[in-house]
Amino acid sequence: MTALLWRYGRPVLVLLLAGLAVGVPLWLVVVTSAKPQAEALRPNLDLPRHWQSGSNYADVLGEGEMLRGFVNSTLVVVPSVALVLVLGAGAAWVFARRRSWLVSAAYALCVSGLLLPPAVITIVMELRQLGLANTRPGMIAVYTAMYLSTSIFFMTGFIRAIPLELEEAARIDGARPLRIFLRIILPLLRPVIATATIMVMLYAWSDVFYSFFVLGGGERATLPLNLYKVASAQLYLNNWHLVFAYVVVMSLPMVAVFLVGQRKIVSGITSGAVK
Repeated sequence: MTALLWRYGRPVLVLLLAGLAVGVPLWLVVVTSAKPQAEALRPNLDLPRHWQSGSNYADVLGEGEMLRGFVNSTLVVVPSVALVLVLGAGAAWVFARRRSWLVSAAYALCVSGLLLPPAVITIVMELRQLGLANTRPGMIAVYTAMYLSTSIFFMTGFIRAIPLELEEAARIDGARPLRIFLRIILPLLRPVIATATIMVMLYAWSDVFYSFFVLGGGERATLPLNLYKVASAQLYLNNWHLVFAYVVVMSLPMVAVFLVGQRKIVSGITSGAVK
């Protein structure tokens, strides 16, 4: 009886803990974003006594410089994702098909980025030497380098599970490597590509630490960096209802991306890591 209860009660317990870990902070953010300033001075889980969500979100959209932050985030995140996918797929194809100590060493070096955190001071100094500090290309380069190892790791494992006979048959038909890569490898990589796209977008879209050191604010500030800046301004000083309203609006694009591709995340991770 005890074993039966543990067998069926364990998944319920895990789901309950996961729901609390995710649901409670989410509820706190949503209800606080709908409260007046007086009720939001001390954020809590209570429902608003006076709903003020319309004016809160209107203030955020009108005075929080969200449009410029959204454009800046898009101009940085989208090219970073594209570079991570293209470079990661190409490198993974080589790592999965070539067998030599040099390729193995290169693969280990690339995947080591999963464990070794980037050195911020070194990154900033290198970007200054290259003239890329406080620029979008510099931020794109940082994001690409940071998340390329994740893409290579998952894609290499997936490509190793693809039968080599498919590529050999294409070579017999006269297909060149570029055509094999575009017509055979990339279409089969769609689950992992979807997973890498969602993961990189989620990480880069919400990043404030590296964007603070690389971009430094100003007109190129991304949404999280812009939130950090305006949260200390007079408009947002102790106005938690506006801060949380900004967080809700900023998170909506990534929530939509996650809801659309949540199934791909599980299948892509499983295919790339297990196979």
